[in-house]
Amino acid sequence: MMKMSQLLRTCTAVFALITATVAITPAAHAADVIRVGTDATFPPMEFVKDGKRTGFDIELIEALAKTMGKKVQWVDIDFKGLIPGLISNRFDIAASAIYMTDERRKVVNFSDPYYRGGLAVLVRRDDNSIKLPADLNNGKKVSVQVGTKSVSFLKESYPGAERVEVEKNQAMFDLLATGRVNAAVTGRPAAVEYARTQPLVRVLDKGLTTELYGYAMRKGDTELAEQLNRALATLRVNGTYTALTDKWFGKSE
Repeated sequence: MMKMSQLLRTCTAVFALITATVAITPAAHAADVIRVGTDATFPPMEFVKDGKRTGFDIELIEALAKTMGKKVQWVDIDFKGLIPGLISNRFDIAASAIYMTDERRKVVNFSDPYYRGGLAVLVRRDDNSIKLPADLNNGKKVSVQVGTKSVSFLKESYPGAERVEVEKNQAMFDLLATGRVNAAVTGRPAAVEYARTQPLVRVLDKGLTTELYGYAMRKGDTELAEQLNRALATLRVNGTYTALTDKWFGKSE
């Protein structure tokens, strides 16, 4: 009976040790790893080439993490799931050309702005019926990606346009290229990049909005935000940030 009691105590102690080890390991692992959620379908910001993620956001996040002494664990997710996934702790940062809107600020914190962008209109080169954004109000079919500002902006500012909402950025472009919609509304960097590679389309000179991009984090993760902002400031000073913007967007005049 005594031996059985001792055996039980020993088993209990071993189980407790294993449980403690399991509980500690993820925390220790997370200390030097940043989990970053992205929807890598938005060149030149984030996309997949030759089976690897690349783009301005991808390389900037990697450089920021290196400056912070951390490694990046990427989490792929649809754009509309970025904020919910961040809030539910699936990852620590959402990095996917996210506009720093007042609506989003209600539920997440943002880093300092890291790039200036804005919504732009893509149209087919052979379509002369859309010369200005106001022409969208003439019942034009416009493709937009679910979860982006394009959806609400069109609804509020161009109620005469017929929105065609799609899940993926590429699907939005495909609808335009094949003539199933009259226009697409998306971020200017992506619009310019697509027009560069697709001679059938062009970007209207007049933009729709001016926006700032920021990296989203959970409210309360102030230490992470401070570390990220310090790293961003460092990259601006040491030339890394300028090198990346020159690489992905061309040198400023």
